[in-house]
Amino acid sequence: MEKNIKNKASAYQPISGREFPRFSGIKTFFRLPYAQITDDFDIALFGTPYDGAVSYRPGARFAPALVRECSSLGRGFHMSRAMSLFDQARIADIGDCSVVPIDQKQTYKKIESFATQILKQNKKFISIGGDHSTTLPLLRALAKKYGPLNFIHFDAHLDTYPAAWGCEYHHGSFARHAVEEKLVKPKSMVQIGIRGPLASATDLDFIKKHKIKVYTMDDIRKKNIFDFVKTLPQFVGPTYISFDIDCLDPAYAPGTGTPVPGGLTTYEAQQILRALKIKNLVAADIVEVSPPYDTSQITGLAAVDALFELMCLAAKP
Repeated sequence: MEKNIKNKASAYQPISGREFPRFSGIKTFFRLPYAQITDDFDIALFGTPYDGAVSYRPGARFAPALVRECSSLGRGFHMSRAMSLFDQARIADIGDCSVVPIDQKQTYKKIESFATQILKQNKKFISIGGDHSTTLPLLRALAKKYGPLNFIHFDAHLDTYPAAWGCEYHHGSFARHAVEEKLVKPKSMVQIGIRGPLASATDLDFIKKHKIKVYTMDDIRKKNIFDFVKTLPQFVGPTYISFDIDCLDPAYAPGTGTPVPGGLTTYEAQQILRALKIKNLVAADIVEVSPPYDTSQITGLAAVDALFELMCLAAKP
């Protein structure tokens, strides 16, 4: 059985850095093969280049290209997990989801349809966005297949906020809509890295009403990171992770739309992702990487590191 898995996985290996140096070649995520949705692989990686719902800095539409470029430095063996990722699962880059940069309604339909096509092939996926509003149509597609999901949300912000400028759907409201549309289970939802300031105390009303578990930065820093991760719950059943890069402190991720000081270090984020106990991670995303505000690809490399951890979680049998 193990030999058959390795034989199948051999077609989905990254391009060798010895054959083509890592600065060369056509850029795909982790130098993996480009594939069609219907091809025989397990986990789809794709870009969602849309940032039409941001409230401050734009630029996240350029994130898929940056993360592909930075992931040229990615490698497949996870030292802490003692896991050879690309022997464990067949992973492919399927390109970018089609979007309409000036129309959110059309973009949502395209994202949901694209994710639905992947799910019909019984594949898992990881989306590299894009602003955080793009998570909502992905969850809509997933909920039609799996029902309400467990939801792990890394972020500086709650993203359960009300309409802005009369617009219901923006990058700070997707989590509220996900709960209200019953796409996720509030009792199996955690938010990690949250920190202030808030606009007012009423911003907490939604969280309290639905009894969503929030781990603020104060909660995380009260203990050392190894003690903190022991407090994380176990997730049984279909689970989704949304990793907003602004959960990291701006020192570690300057290239983001709404940076907030006092966030996670890249090391702390690694330890939390590695400690998560998830029986079935069906999909995930990385959002809010804004290349125009990045410095020396610091943010892009942080996104690559998070992507590697997410792939390892999704690849677990």
